[in-house]
Amino acid sequence: MSGMSGVLVLAATPIGDPRDAAPRLGDELASADVIAAEDTRRLKRLLADLGVTPTGTVLSYHEHNEASRTPELVDRLLAGDRVVVVTDAGMPSVSDPGYRLVASAIEHDLRVTCVPGPSAVLMALAVSGLPVDRFCFEGFLPRKAGERGRALAELADERRTLVFFEAPHRLAETLAAMRDAFGADRAAAVCRELTKTYEEVRRGPLAELVPWAAEGVRGEITVVVAGATPVAPDLESQLPGIRQRVAAGERLKDVCADVAARTGLSKKALYDAALVRPTEVG
Repeated sequence: MSGMSGVLVLAATPIGDPRDAAPRLGDELASADVIAAEDTRRLKRLLADLGVTPTGTVLSYHEHNEASRTPELVDRLLAGDRVVVVTDAGMPSVSDPGYRLVASAIEHDLRVTCVPGPSAVLMALAVSGLPVDRFCFEGFLPRKAGERGRALAELADERRTLVFFEAPHRLAETLAAMRDAFGADRAAAVCRELTKTYEEVRRGPLAELVPWAAEGVRGEITVVVAGATPVAPDLESQLPGIRQRVAAGERLKDVCADVAARTGLSKKALYDAALVRPTEVG
């Protein structure tokens, strides 16, 4: 141990093929003072694949002991140790243990860095065939049907491409809930076993993916769903709101300018239409 504060390293691990491991990953695992692993058995297999023999302490660090073990790891960092965190696959803290430790390390003004590597989110986006210029990651949806339905309802108008993780045994009901919330024609892609032997990407509208998933799907699942298509606003639909704001004391010219900026409708067309009394229409 050194007399200086240590470093927390979040190390991305392969999501399937061990050959995808970053060269730095082996170096970090070999030289770490502490390796905090989500599953020590999986870590042992990874070390064997990489031909690495760790010289530091190996500790379990998973969802069931994350709260209790975090202070211990922070103490090791404060003592000058280099602590490397690895999860079963991908980047620690992204739908995996790690966030609590990162937040605590930052509170203690400790350095946090990472070893970049494979990402199921980015790979699924890349192969989905859906727009990738803007996206949002929603992780795992709630397991209970009611909570899941409410969560999807809140995302129904989201225009960015959506990315989810899901367990294989819940995939069919999740896709059905997405179909109900987003519409049967919404495009999606189910990415299964990425980088593994039986890698598969199934693309199509949600209405087609639901019966396919009902037949049974295995493996690690990432679901990518197209964002909502914006609907062009109708001029007539804006008039009640405009008149209501004017009645409340706003200037018609200012209201029309505001609505035009938000909707893309013509400011003049809005102004002229708003001047016509409702009883005069038709």
